[in-house]
Amino acid sequence: MGIDSSVKADASKDFVALSVPEIGGNEWVYIKECLDTGWVSSVGSYVDRFEKMIAETCGVAHAVATASGTAALHVALQLAGVAPDDEVLLPTLTFIAPANAIRYLGARPVIMDVDSHCWQMDPQKVHDFLTTECVYHEGKLRNKLSGRQIKAILPVHLLGHPCDMNPLVELAEQFDLKIVEDATESLGSTYRGRPAGGIGAMGCLSFNGNKIITTGGGGAIITNSELLAKRARYLTTQAKDDPFEYIHHEVGYNYRLTNVQAAMGVAQLERLPSYVAAKRKTTEIYNAHFSHVPGLTLPEEAQWARSNCWLYAVLIAAQSFGESSRELSRRLKLDSIETRPFWRPVHRQVPFLDCQSYKIEVADDLYEQGISLPCSVGLTREQQDRVIGEILALRGISIANQEGSSSPAV
Repeated sequence: MGIDSSVKADASKDFVALSVPEIGGNEWVYIKECLDTGWVSSVGSYVDRFEKMIAETCGVAHAVATASGTAALHVALQLAGVAPDDEVLLPTLTFIAPANAIRYLGARPVIMDVDSHCWQMDPQKVHDFLTTECVYHEGKLRNKLSGRQIKAILPVHLLGHPCDMNPLVELAEQFDLKIVEDATESLGSTYRGRPAGGIGAMGCLSFNGNKIITTGGGGAIITNSELLAKRARYLTTQAKDDPFEYIHHEVGYNYRLTNVQAAMGVAQLERLPSYVAAKRKTTEIYNAHFSHVPGLTLPEEAQWARSNCWLYAVLIAAQSFGESSRELSRRLKLDSIETRPFWRPVHRQVPFLDCQSYKIEVADDLYEQGISLPCSVGLTREQQDRVIGEILALRGISIANQEGSSSPAV
């Protein structure tokens, strides 16, 4: 069954976005204070306040606010010692930013598969690669195939669900590797009770407009290392050694967050617990309606994880469901409902076709079948019922007559 992609969405229906910011706290008050006082650039009380709040939320000693999550990844990898011609292990199912950040440093990703249950970097395959495809000698781990040194592991907490970090930490300790966590999607998530992003040597956050909290754009490096935090602050502020005489001993970056953005971030972060609760409630409602629909595979939450449920994604088995994920996406677009497929795996992206990938057996199927549904913090029940009703209708199920009705127990 196909949908004519040339047909436009129904303009008469209210648009249901995938994930948009929720602005309803002190954003106007704090930003106005910045404007009234003139503190609008990368120095100001809100930058300091935001960094302190981030560190407390993530259970770490230090946070350095940056211009973007990608900027945070770039600097964190540099601080992890990644240099030209080194290699970094990266899951293939991710937004392309961490792969790009590796290349900014002249290094190369070794592209790893994800697991079939929670869709995160597969720690068993990481173990197999490091123990069978690499050689460890005199404190250095080298890839047998390329001869390059492996410097770091970069797990991505995909869609807000944490990776299984303990096996990765053990491997990093065994082979003297640094872990830089891409926690850009997982603020508010926990792994075995610990905040995601605060487990490796460094973690990186994003506050882009579609994230669970936003500063419009921006990110942060989080760490328990005072030395790494000091270096991160130095490099992201153009590596100023004498700010009066403008003396610089290293190449730095214009990567700091502005005070205006930080003011918005403070207001957003004040409401993070309620935002996570709203995301998790949305997930519960979707799951209650979709749990017995043929052809739909629902997201799993590992027993050791508590996800912030940043995006709600399902897998569509075309034959048993009746449509492919892309056909369903086009159908929902006609009903003014926004969806998004999973990111094209890194090993399929043109800039990384020449990079080594290892036993990719799961990610391609997830990419073909995955679709994320609307799950904004401010998603109304009426909007969610529209999404649910459209999907159930394909199976001939009425949301009103479905077991549990439109108000399932959650």
